[in-house]
Amino acid sequence: MEKKAFKRTFYHVRNEDAALDILQDSMIKLCSNYADKPLAELPLLFQRILSNTMLDWFRRQKTRNALFTNLGDFNAADNDGEFDLLEVTSSSADDATSESAEAWVDRLQTLEHIETAIMALPSRQREAFLLRYWEEHDVAQTAAVMGCSEGSVKTHCSRAIQALSKTLGTQGIRP
Repeated sequence: MEKKAFKRTFYHVRNEDAALDILQDSMIKLCSNYADKPLAELPLLFQRILSNTMLDWFRRQKTRNALFTNLGDFNAADNDGEFDLLEVTSSSADDATSESAEAWVDRLQTLEHIETAIMALPSRQREAFLLRYWEEHDVAQTAAVMGCSEGSVKTHCSRAIQALSKTLGTQGIRP
């Protein structure tokens, strides 16, 4: 669950360190405030806490950016803060020896295109899509986590799928 939560958070904030901090804050809030809750309720509570913590992070960023200029943003970008897609796509030694280099590069490029397309979605569509299809929550659970109606979840997911299909279709990626 932690890898999925990290990926979801990273897609939203687009910063690995911030995503890790948000996950840590969410876990601390869950443990300190909801330790007495039944175990079955904890996954949805965590998803809701994670969503709220991300919103708080965005609000703090907006306020900080309005008040201060971070001079570090003007420095040349380095790759230290980038998400390592190779870590996610690494396979076992048996798979690596049986797969050709060309097939591996094609698969890696396809995953990068998919990740870029997901990150380009509007935030509510991205959140609904990731909760439904990445976290594998049902519509009711996703609605509870997002704090909206089930109809809104269905609409956001439908629009996200259409946008992804269109974007990936233009790049030659078909289901």
